[in-house]
Amino acid sequence: MSVRKEISAGGVVYRRRGEAVEIALAARRTRRGELVWGLPKGQIEAGESPEDAAIREVKEETGLEARVEAPLGDTRYFYVWDSARIRKLVHMYLLRATGGDVGDHDDEMEEVRWFAKEEVVGLAAYRGEREVLQRAVDRLSADPDS
Repeated sequence: MSVRKEISAGGVVYRRRGEAVEIALAARRTRRGELVWGLPKGQIEAGESPEDAAIREVKEETGLEARVEAPLGDTRYFYVWDSARIRKLVHMYLLRATGGDVGDHDDEMEEVRWFAKEEVVGLAAYRGEREVLQRAVDRLSADPDS
């Protein structure tokens, strides 16, 4: 089996609704047909910074416009696609929603929805994304002005 490396970027998009903080999650189908919730992310294009890629992927996959506020670290994992083992590195960011509409997401996602920050970690399907979400929730809880 061949091995390929991919580098992507994405992140945790949040908004404030009065005193509450909400985080957008996107749902897609696995190859087995299961609906799983996770974070928007995708490959960095030639000449694009990781931050710009995160903003672009958020817009494409969630319909939301956002700006990067802080890095949330990287997540790494392997998966198999078309008989190749993919080694994936994803640069993750905390992004504040500035506009857009979750109804305008692309066809890659089945649904995009806002959730209370207190419930998102338990909804994410993958361990690496749960860890990133926990870092975002911790940061948002510690800094009420972000």
